[in-house]
Amino acid sequence: MSAVEARLAELGHTVPEVVPPLAAYVPAVQHGDLVFSSGQLPMVDGVLAATGKVGEGPGLVDPEEAHRLAGICALNAVAAVRSVVGDLDRVARVLKVVGFVASDPSFTGQPAVVNGASELLRAAFGEAGVHARSAVGVTSLPLDTPVEVEITVALRD
Repeated sequence: MSAVEARLAELGHTVPEVVPPLAAYVPAVQHGDLVFSSGQLPMVDGVLAATGKVGEGPGLVDPEEAHRLAGICALNAVAAVRSVVGDLDRVARVLKVVGFVASDPSFTGQPAVVNGASELLRAAFGEAGVHARSAVGVTSLPLDTPVEVEITVALRD
């Protein structure tokens, strides 16, 4: 078990098996010392954890729940990286996180939602998990998921 996986285990998380692609792509690609994950959904044991738009009000995914779901997306992105590099201790730095939030038109709290991914990555990788980030509100995402996250990491030799 890598030190990264041990830190996550202390927090009650297990790095899952990589989520199989839903279309014509791969979960992650390595180019030189960089690994780019594909967008990861909040899949748990092969099932989407929630669907719908994020916002305040009836029929919407609560922002706190969306924050939790963004953490699941990040965990799935870590699994995608591990599927390429084998040992997560090879990750020198999380460089960039992009989070997409399927938002009700009145919702503007995308950064707080994507914090769920950022917080998980910092917990997993320590200071090497601190990254640049974009949090983008969109009208819809694949399978009606509320959130999707992709990451880019740099590897050590």
